[in-house]
Amino acid sequence: MKHLQLPLAEADTRALVCGDEVALTGVIYTARDAAHKYLAGTPDPKCLPDLQNAVLYHCGPVIIQRGGEWVVTAAGPTTSIREEPYMAEVIRRYRLKAIIGKGGMGGDTLAACCEYGCVYLSAVGGAAQVMARSIRKVTGVYMLKEFGAPEALWEMQVADMPLIVTMDTRGASLHQQILDHSRQMLDQLTEKR
Repeated sequence: MKHLQLPLAEADTRALVCGDEVALTGVIYTARDAAHKYLAGTPDPKCLPDLQNAVLYHCGPVIIQRGGEWVVTAAGPTTSIREEPYMAEVIRRYRLKAIIGKGGMGGDTLAACCEYGCVYLSAVGGAAQVMARSIRKVTGVYMLKEFGAPEALWEMQVADMPLIVTMDTRGASLHQQILDHSRQMLDQLTEKR
């Protein structure tokens, strides 16, 4: 397990390879469909944090207010491929260092990861409460009124968030490798009939 302190430097991400287990500590931001569309298409986004070299988590967290503070009760990953139309531009514009999600992403995102030193980190789907345990504090929320709670950008302090590198800066994608292997196995099975 590689323990990484945020913000990440490009040297940190370029040293990671597919299959590495990592634990992130520091500030991350959640972002879903509305946020990605906004970040990719708005020339000069207002009312946002500085996302340069940030980590975006594809997540619509379940958050309640308790004692005047936001508390995360569930924070499972959402399917990342929905952000494929926007992700390469968001990586380029903000020089993201990592994306957290589930299911992987496509070729445009992988190319942007290679060019700008970003990695894709897989979180365990179906373990929303387990993932929430890594979140120590909500430190900000952006675009809440405009997008609603699940689509807002939530700024969170995390500690030892467990993840696996599944797309790296060298162009490797475990998602593509599994797809290719599955297709090969299917071809072999259909040839035997």
